Amino acid sequence: LIFLAAGLLELSLGKFRNVLLNQTNSVEAVIRNIASNVTVVIFQVHAQENNVVISFDKNPSVNTSGTGEDKGLVSILRPQQSVCTWYLRSLNANHVLSTAISIPYMEKDPIPGGCNLEFDLEVDPNIYLDYTLVDVHIKFAPANLGYARGANAPSCDSGTGQNSRWRLRYDVYQYFLPENELSEMVLMNHIRKMSEVHSIKANGVKVLSLTTDDKTNVYFSSLPGQGVIYNVIVWDPLWNTSAAYVPVHTYACSFSDLVDNCSSVSKLSTKIFFTALAVLGLFTCFFGHRFWKTDLFFMGFIFTGFFFFVFITRVTGLGYDVRLILTAAAGIIGGLLLVAAWWRFGSVLLCMLIIGLVLGFLFSSAIFFTPLGDYKVFRDDVVFWVTFTCVALMIPVLFFGCPRILNILACGIVGSYSVVLAVACYVFTSLAYVTLELLRRILNDSFSRAYTHVPFQTNDFIILAVWAMLAVTGVTVQLRRERSEVPFPPPPYLLWKRERERRSTNVLDPSHHIPPLRERIHSKLLQIKEVFQKEQPAGERTPLLL
Repeated sequence: LIFLAAGLLELSLGKFRNVLLNQTNSVEAVIRNIASNVTVVIFQVHAQENNVVISFDKNPSVNTSGTGEDKGLVSILRPQQSVCTWYLRSLNANHVLSTAISIPYMEKDPIPGGCNLEFDLEVDPNIYLDYTLVDVHIKFAPANLGYARGANAPSCDSGTGQNSRWRLRYDVYQYFLPENELSEMVLMNHIRKMSEVHSIKANGVKVLSLTTDDKTNVYFSSLPGQGVIYNVIVWDPLWNTSAAYVPVHTYACSFSDLVDNCSSVSKLSTKIFFTALAVLGLFTCFFGHRFWKTDLFFMGFIFTGFFFFVFITRVTGLGYDVRLILTAAAGIIGGLLLVAAWWRFGSVLLCMLIIGLVLGFLFSSAIFFTPLGDYKVFRDDVVFWVTFTCVALMIPVLFFGCPRILNILACGIVGSYSVVLAVACYVFTSLAYVTLELLRRILNDSFSRAYTHVPFQTNDFIILAVWAMLAVTGVTVQLRRERSEVPFPPPPYLLWKRERERRSTNVLDPSHHIPPLRERIHSKLLQIKEVFQKEQPAGERTPLLL
């Protein structure tokens, strides 16, 4: 049910109502017949992408109103008060779909934002969110203890004992919207699951718990194009009562941008780059070991391109498209150099070390992509990178004695994962963040503080199954095809060198009598010259002897 803008909106405690707002006429939201045991009412309104103004007065002021996509106000009820009124309107757009709810709390329930010292409202139950392409930052004001109608609010700084607000605990929850779903009604339906304490616990995922000694701000990994809802439950352990802040949502992208908006978060250059990489990766997945030079080029491209992208991002301020083009060029050069190194020196050990490192880095990234990566001990960069490097090096060490198996495994797993990265350019999938989270941690010194939870929904299960199928099939096909072949082909340079030595010492070999290259070229040129000479006429051309 949608209530059209401009008029009176009758609400019931704990019941959601959808409402269309505009910027010219305010909607008056009213709750009547509030029970006497209710001491606090939190009124909140949510819109998908347009800011909404919510206030106690028809003419809002800074200290009596809030503006944003997800905003709420706390009404501290007076004795005998049974009616509450608020005013709603959109900030700068018409026909803004929003949903509103009022939630009651009793005198023993904590009051979210009751000890606010940072924001404009005296009691601020809102969660403030900002995002970048790398992380999402949420912060909120500390809560206060609940109290009866007409009583004075407990002091926020009277002490740190069990009779003060310092006994309160905060649980931060996260909820993922369905993947690739950006409609307003989906958000309206799902944000209801994150507004009240019991529904938050039933539907959300608790990410962490904070005490009053901790800072009330948390960082999360950014997921552009994926809807996420955050909320905080404050818990009073003495009375075993809880209250919820106003939930806040983000897609970590803009709906209004003409390019790179929420509907298309991948740039054209990214799509071209990873689509081309996926074509080469798919070939390598099934034929990499047979076409050894192509395999070397693919692994050298990945190895060189990754580190070159990290380098130019850290030391230059070039735009993303320029960096991607330079990365592609560096990757091509790196791949060709690896092929040339094998062709000239025949160093299979060097090649297998690079191939093993590529597979090891992917394996280690997958390990830290699991909930293991969010353990507090790994927030220390030294611990994280030492552990990560050890896990990555474990792969080439374990397979040191069987390089052919190592290469085939790398072809199948890495080659098939390049297909996953290409799919992620067109359809959101959390599997792309297996390596993207690693890249973010390398490029951003403060990313270690971010929680890297990602959704795992139907699309992800399908793409994971495709990745596993491609990897297993590619590895199996190559193992069966190559089991009777030599482990690695000999390098062409060594073959040529041996052949040259053989011809120079074996006089019985007909190839030993082949003229030098210079004489053969001269002979060919003479043959070509004869083709263009005029044909001599038949008959005697010398004068007759008398």
